[in-house]
Amino acid sequence: MMKFGTAKRNFCAILFVFCFIASFAGDALAANEKIAFVDVAKVFDGYEKTKDRDKVLADEGEKKQQEREAKVQEIRRLKDELALLADQNKEEKQLAIDEKVKGLQEFDNIAGKELRDKRDEAVREILKDIDDTIKDFGTKKGYDFIFNERALVYRNEKFDVTNEVLTELNGRMKTQGKKA
Repeated sequence: MMKFGTAKRNFCAILFVFCFIASFAGDALAANEKIAFVDVAKVFDGYEKTKDRDKVLADEGEKKQQEREAKVQEIRRLKDELALLADQNKEEKQLAIDEKVKGLQEFDNIAGKELRDKRDEAVREILKDIDDTIKDFGTKKGYDFIFNERALVYRNEKFDVTNEVLTELNGRMKTQGKKA
């Protein structure tokens, strides 16, 4: 009969040999894989559509701010008039001011929500464009894996295809712009 210690040593030796062989087989298989990574944040920031949408949202935000400022000026004017009125007429004017302030708060809430919704929709659309471009790029170039740079702890810059993806993405936008 075999002793328990000998069986344990044999098992460990077999396990070691198996792991050793498996590590070389894994390296051999991985050598055939084509791998890259993309800095999605850089692509997002460099995408012309992102810049265009940012400008549109900034313009809309400026218009909303101008509307808001007009409402604030109206409230200030009413408050100035209130200060000049006799006590018996102040109550009516104060009610008008309170209504204007309430309207301003509603305007702020609605305008903020509209701008956030438009921004969120633009971001979703842009990220979908980026994802579609990366998938098409990977298929066309024969990549097995393209990782998001943020998910990597270490990377070798030779696998970075960010600029190539960004060039293709902006090229697609220009092509789509000519069709529209």
